[in-house]
Parts: sequence; C-alpha cells; structure tokens
Amino acid sequence: MTRPAPHPKPTRGLRKLALSGAILAGLIAAVLLAASAIATTATTSSTSAPQLQEDLDALVAAGVPGAILVIRDGSGTTSLASGLGNIDEQTPMRPGDRFRIASHTKTYIATVVLQLVSERKLRLDDTVEQWLPGLVPNGDGITIRQLLNHTSGPFDSENDPRVFEPYINGDLGYRWAPRDLVRIAVSHEPLFEPGATQSYSNTGYILAGLVIRAATENTLRGELSRRIFQPLNLRATSFPTRPGIAGRHAHGYIILGEPPAIDLTGISPFVWAAGAIISTGADDLSFYRALLSGRLLKAGLLREMKETVPIEGAPPGAGYGLGLTRSGTSCGIAWGHNGAFGGFYSDAWTSENGRHQALLMVNLDETSQTEDFKSLFYELLDKAYCSTFRSANR
Repeated sequence: MTRPAPHPKPTRGLRKLALSGAILAGLIAAVLLAASAIATTATTSSTSAPQLQEDLDALVAAGVPGAILVIRDGSGTTSLASGLGNIDEQTPMRPGDRFRIASHTKTYIATVVLQLVSERKLRLDDTVEQWLPGLVPNGDGITIRQLLNHTSGPFDSENDPRVFEPYINGDLGYRWAPRDLVRIAVSHEPLFEPGATQSYSNTGYILAGLVIRAATENTLRGELSRRIFQPLNLRATSFPTRPGIAGRHAHGYIILGEPPAIDLTGISPFVWAAGAIISTGADDLSFYRALLSGRLLKAGLLREMKETVPIEGAPPGAGYGLGLTRSGTSCGIAWGHNGAFGGFYSDAWTSENGRHQALLMVNLDETSQTEDFKSLFYELLDKAYCSTFRSANR
C-alpha cells in the first residue's frame, strides 16, 4: 500500500524536554498492553469495521497506549477505539474521548480569517504591520496570506529553548502570552525573505490569531465559538486558555529515552492559535466536512484556501494551502491537517466533496514514535480512508 505523503511538521509540545522527575509528581507505569487491556467500541456497523478494529488493535500493540479511529462514508460513521486512555487508572480508550487536536487548529484559524475576508474586514494581502504595528520588525513585508501558508519567514518560537524552560523545570501550567512568543521569535533573524520559500511556522499562526483579535475586537475563543463551534453544534470542541482537559478525555503521553511514560495531559495550551483546540474525532471530522462541502466559506474563498505551495521536504503532490494540507493517498487526494501536542498525535483526511473522511489518533507524542510505527499509522489511515469509497459504492 502506498504510504500517504507526509504532512508538514506539526506543533511538537515538549519535544526538547529532558527527563525530569519534577515534571510530574511521579512517573506512570510502563506502556505494556496485553490483549486483555484492549477495549473496542463501534458506534455504527460497517462491513469494514471488524478488519479495521483488528488493525487498530495491532497499531496499539506496536507501541502506543491507545488509539481512536473514526471514518465516515457520507451516510454512516464508524468509530473505533483500542488500548488505554489512561495508563495509571487502566481506563480503556473510548471513541468519544476528547483529546488535543493540536495543529488541526490551524485550519480553524485560517477559516475564521477567510470569513473575515468575505466580510471585508480584512484582506489576505494586508500586511502584519497594518494590523499589529511595531510587533514584527519586517511586518510591512509580510502578508496575512503568507502567515497562513507558511511562507512568511519568521523564526519559529518553539525552536527557542526559553519557551520550554518553564516546562522542563516542572511548571506544566505555565502560560506564555501570545505576544511574548512573537517577541521571542523576532529576537532571531528571519529564516528567509517573505514569499521566498515555505517553512512550517507556529509563529505565523500566533500572528494570525492576533490579527483576528485586532480585526474583530473580540477574543479568539469567542470568534471560534461564534463562527464555528456553535453553528456546527460542536459541543465537545473548545479553545481552552487554561491547563487540563475537561470532560471525558484521553491522557497524552511522552516517552523520553526508556519507559515509563510521562503524562502531559495537564500542560498549558500555550500554543494558542497554533494548536490549542480540544475536540473529539467525530466533532473534528464534522468541522472538516462542513468546510470542504462549502458550509463555512464561499466557493471562491474555499478554492483560494486550496491553492497550495510545495511543502518543504515532502514528495511531489503534497502541498500546503491556507491552513489546509493536500495529501496523496492510494485512492486519490485528501485534504486536512495533522497535529502533535501534549502527548497526542492525530491526522484527519477529508475528500474534495467532504463525504469521505478518516481520522486516526494515538495518545503518544510523535517524538516517542519509531519510523516503523509511523509507517503503520499511515498505512492504517490510508486503508480506513479508502474503505469509505468502497462502502459508498456498495
């Protein structure tokens, strides 16, 4: 099976942390999943569900605490879970558990920006300096469009060790103000001139979030709720500003060196507009279905969102639009985004018309995964996504 083209580098929470007993009160038990610990659930019947469940169980056995797989074929939804959502309490993973969708957040942010464009409250060719005067030294040469497709060029603040110092020292709840993260980023020289090339940047999306606040004179959480969460009835989706995950949720883990794993669930959502949203697999796919089927943006702006630039280091065919990735699969093109933060890794794919979808999540940080595991992850996501086309044609 052809492995899908890789996505751009997602937000990687705590990827530079060294093992420290101060991070949590204690370390949790090693990730050792016996067959008796595997929990499986399907919310709807599907002819492919038994085989996909077996594959999901195998993915967990390959080295993660737990996993969730949700697929939609236009008329039905199949939701599966395997393994553990909480290692310490031996709680089974549940298909409806909330988790950090991380950089999927970027698609939501770009959607709000494009809605503001539709309302003529800003333009994609407006500069950062127009909306955030004095914040970025070369802001008069950076457009909002360049923020959204990662061609703006500023240094990524997450690559500065100062950002992770509070968390290394054990303060998982430390909250960086968005403007402070930008100030750290611009204390470095830009990576390139705006528009010269493409490099994935969380700084660009923090700036985009600040632009939304300036253009609306409202909080980012308020705009996301009013424009996306409430209209789409995404009741399990939120944009938190405080540590922790409310409601029924999976725990996210990282393994630094050798097991045992460290629970990162209580980390501050300091990544803000670059990756703070918490959701469920079903809610997240509902958002992507609404977006790709034209419910959130006018046709012209949706086409503009899909105008991609090549992704740095990715094979031909992969591309990054305005907060939206294009990936090659064994059954054609899929649109979506991946995300990694707070001990979770996920990827969501949706077809051009929004009818065919798949989302796969594991609660182990990307940096703790082997290359062989990542291959298994994308083989399963590809199989699940392409199965929705076959079931729809029956």
